[in-house]
Amino acid sequence: MSVFDYTLKELQEKLHNKEITVTDLVKASYQQIEDVDEQVKAFITLDKEAALEKANQLDQEIDQATNPLFGIPIGIKDNIVTKGLRTTCASQLLDNFNDPLYDATVVQKLKNEKTVTIGKLNMDEFAMGSSNENSSYYTTRNPWNTDYVPGGSSGGSAAAVAAREVFFSLGSDTGGSIREPASYCGVVGLKPTYGLVSRFGLVAFASSLDQIGPITKSVEDNAHLLQAIVGSDEMDSTSVDVERVDYTEKLKNGVKGMKIAVPKEYLSDQEGVNEEVRQSVKDALKVFEDLGATCEEVSLPHSKYAVAAYYLIASSEASANLARFDGVRYGVRSENATNMIDMFKMTRSEGFGEEVKRRIMLGTFALSSGYYDAYYKKAQKVRTLIKQDFDKVFEDYDVVVGPTAPTTAFKVGEKTDDPLTMYANDVLTIPVNLAGVPGISVPCGFSEETGLPFGLQIIGKHFDEQTIYQAAYAYEQATDHHKKQPSLGGAK
Repeated sequence: MSVFDYTLKELQEKLHNKEITVTDLVKASYQQIEDVDEQVKAFITLDKEAALEKANQLDQEIDQATNPLFGIPIGIKDNIVTKGLRTTCASQLLDNFNDPLYDATVVQKLKNEKTVTIGKLNMDEFAMGSSNENSSYYTTRNPWNTDYVPGGSSGGSAAAVAAREVFFSLGSDTGGSIREPASYCGVVGLKPTYGLVSRFGLVAFASSLDQIGPITKSVEDNAHLLQAIVGSDEMDSTSVDVERVDYTEKLKNGVKGMKIAVPKEYLSDQEGVNEEVRQSVKDALKVFEDLGATCEEVSLPHSKYAVAAYYLIASSEASANLARFDGVRYGVRSENATNMIDMFKMTRSEGFGEEVKRRIMLGTFALSSGYYDAYYKKAQKVRTLIKQDFDKVFEDYDVVVGPTAPTTAFKVGEKTDDPLTMYANDVLTIPVNLAGVPGISVPCGFSEETGLPFGLQIIGKHFDEQTIYQAAYAYEQATDHHKKQPSLGGAK
């Protein structure tokens, strides 16, 4: 067996029994990257020398290790700041941001857990995209079939885990950017409750929507990784001080007696959900019922407005957040300007890609005098209605279940000329961000036509990640979808 076939718990046993070393794990990660990343293109920056040095240090400390993440190689999405390690947001504007002065809070927490950072993962530029085709460097490919996209914006984070280049990774989710690539790549991805995980050190896209979350091979591993990164942070005023819980405590309690809501809108032709995806969800609901849960149809009536509301809110916040990238303090500055005003204009024109410019322009328009009430303010009112839909359902149900994405992954280049169709791919994940509730994607089947994976989305109440993990683990253990591995270059 490959070391990548073991769970975190099994790896810790082998480390303590001296069957393997941290150095072995790090070398295995870099060897896999050398073998497959030319096809997958998951990484932008590697940190091999520092990682091997860290591994050697940790090998001397193994007898004192007490946590499940000790010595495990991890990949970090390239919009999460890492001290001394290049952080680009996959943008040419930050191409020379080689030596950040601090770590994001989540990175520091992982260092405290003694993980080993392998490198920075590719993404859609400034996290704006659903396919990873908006990276200014190259498109990450889906390990199940490299003709297809891995999803976005955390496409590199999901692809690296699926391709067994790292044991787990961190991504960020603004409108589905962890869950959609997790679905497309056949791995487990969680978007935590807004405020559960500090955003300090996450380069902001839409501040009221962004959340950092874990991507792993299994539900149990995901719970361990979330455990390490949660907690309030004085550096992030939106982080919430809630009682710490053990996310693995109720994993094996099963779903007997659990009430599951199934929104009719999430299985509708109108939302573009194809028949294979719809059937895979129905099969998953049958598994839940066989395990003792009750599944009932409900309605989330304002979901149909989610995409329009999201793109107004997210683009407006992006317009404000990205105003700081002007070539003055850090990042690449245009060499063609002859005065200050031209320097601002040319730096942003040359540094930002087309999708980033599109969203900045949309957001600036929505916030402008005379249009603010008609667009941004109205979108925020719709957001409240969407949240109230979830609140009402959660009065009677434990979790909401549906597809993560309406289809499997699409081919590279298939939708690049149609941004509106691309935006619609997030129709099932966006409501979760607007409401601030947590959601997880777990593998739930494979397309007979393409062999590409589907994802099942399980949505929970605010700060009730425990119940989400409980339901996801029960489903995972009753199926074998998570055990399948991609054959690079073509789907199995």
